[in-house]
Amino acid sequence: MSQEDLDATKAPLIEHLVELRKRLMWSMAAVFVCFIACFIFAKQIYNILLYPYRQAVGGDTRIEMIYTAPQEFFFTELKLSLFGAIFIAFPVLASQVYMFVAPGLYKNERQAFLPFLIATPVLFIMGGALVYYVVMPLAMAFFLSMQQTGDAQVQIHLTAKVSEYLSLIMTLILAFGLCFQLPVLLTLLARAGLATSEGLKSKRKYAVVGVFAVAAFLTPPDPISQIGLALPTLLLYELSIQSVKLVEKKRAEAQAKREAEDDDTAAGETV
Repeated sequence: MSQEDLDATKAPLIEHLVELRKRLMWSMAAVFVCFIACFIFAKQIYNILLYPYRQAVGGDTRIEMIYTAPQEFFFTELKLSLFGAIFIAFPVLASQVYMFVAPGLYKNERQAFLPFLIATPVLFIMGGALVYYVVMPLAMAFFLSMQQTGDAQVQIHLTAKVSEYLSLIMTLILAFGLCFQLPVLLTLLARAGLATSEGLKSKRKYAVVGVFAVAAFLTPPDPISQIGLALPTLLLYELSIQSVKLVEKKRAEAQAKREAEDDDTAAGETV
């Protein structure tokens, strides 16, 4: 390769790096602004996350929580602020990723990419909502049922630590949100030709075992949260099969259309 060719390849690379730096700066700025806002309202946000706990103990029952180190609640607020900042800033982060890759895509590829960009946060919110309104209240009720209150000699009550409760609900929200991305992942694999509906059907029994294994790994060791994650994920697996079928149908229609156009072209050239 000549020196001129090397110089020609440097310019596009530098342009891509400058564009990447720009997108990263916008993303970091969005996360930083959201982090500051979340930290200011960290206590209010934490109280909102206590809704499942209140549902489990009864709406009017007073909740008492503790922290056992002077800095514990402060670091809990920092963790909560970062978690909330990434969640709130996700539309900005996703748009920056799209604006970085869009110039290298054809128009039809950009149109195909947009539905996945929209579906990703929607599915994540659906997973988080399932945790917030269903799974976490049931799980907390299960944990509270372990208390020992009827014995006159020994009384065992749950007094949750602020950091451990936040870690529990964050873990569940992340686990459900990520598992709810299964249709997006499998549909993208189908578009890339790496997955087929028949292949997914034939591996259904392995998927059931794998889903329950992942649920056992990602959730606390209680049956409610594990089943609560596994069953929706299996349903999403079935929906993914239907989504992959649609991708295959559209691909077959496009292939048939191209073949018809080629036949018409060949017939025209013959005439």
